Amino acid sequence: MLIGALLTFTWLVLLVRYPSRALAISLAALLGLALVAIAVLWQDNREQRRLGHLELSLALDARCPADQPLRARLRNGSDAVLHDLRWQVGAYQGGDSINLADSSYDSPRYRAPQTLLPGSAWAECLPLPPLRPGYRASSLEFRAERLRGRFGE
Repeated sequence: MLIGALLTFTWLVLLVRYPSRALAISLAALLGLALVAIAVLWQDNREQRRLGHLELSLALDARCPADQPLRARLRNGSDAVLHDLRWQVGAYQGGDSINLADSSYDSPRYRAPQTLLPGSAWAECLPLPPLRPGYRASSLEFRAERLRGRFGE
């Protein structure tokens, strides 16, 4: 906070004392900052587009072990290699928008394999998230939420 105030004060003094030089330098710095902001927004938009091409489905599966009854199926429909994918699981009653999964600090962490090539698929049995009291997993539908991924070329 103090450094920001000091920089602002210094810039104002230079702008008053040397207006032509300070204005030229300020415009150059503003242009550089705008270029960095555009690059960050473009990269974030590209990552969101690639995440949109992933197909991740979650469902209870009787063939999975009892301690990991949730079957996750992931297909990489993007044009890039998926290096890392993390998500949270939400549990909902049919047609309802209230998340019945208790997300606490000790909830399971859900991750895809380290590398998934474009067009390839992955499936694995995962543990259920802790549910609110009074709800059974067999009566709920599960959705992947808050996907965070990292892609490579």
